[in-house]
Amino acid sequence: MTNTTKPAAAFGLLVLRIVTGGIFAAHGAQKVFEFTLPGTVQAFSGMGAPLPEFTGPAIAFLELIGGILLIAGLFTRPVALLLVVDMIGAIVLVHLGQGIWSADGGWEFPAVLAAVALALALTGAGRFGLDRAVLRGPARRLA
Repeated sequence: MTNTTKPAAAFGLLVLRIVTGGIFAAHGAQKVFEFTLPGTVQAFSGMGAPLPEFTGPAIAFLELIGGILLIAGLFTRPVALLLVVDMIGAIVLVHLGQGIWSADGGWEFPAVLAAVALALALTGAGRFGLDRAVLRGPARRLA
């Protein structure tokens, strides 16, 4: 196992958190502010997502807030795990039928995001995350 408190590993996790969190936050912001929540619900409905009135806004805010939390390194493990589920859902419901590469949105990009989120769920935020500074006791072990 890699010691995530070593400087190189800690910086590596910081880079992964900032880039991946930024991507998730941008996609969430797009769903909330550009497409709007009613537009996101309509898009989720058209993609065949279950309960689009719930899942559309839930995914939009998960990606927006979850991305920000990843950048900060706060509640990293549970947030990252939720984002893994988000990307698996996106792959299965939207991208799988497009193939791995497609101008219409293949599944390679959500698969990479799922893999990075899973890595963060397994390792945590590392030395430069707020989990270490803010959380105490059992909450710190879960994050």
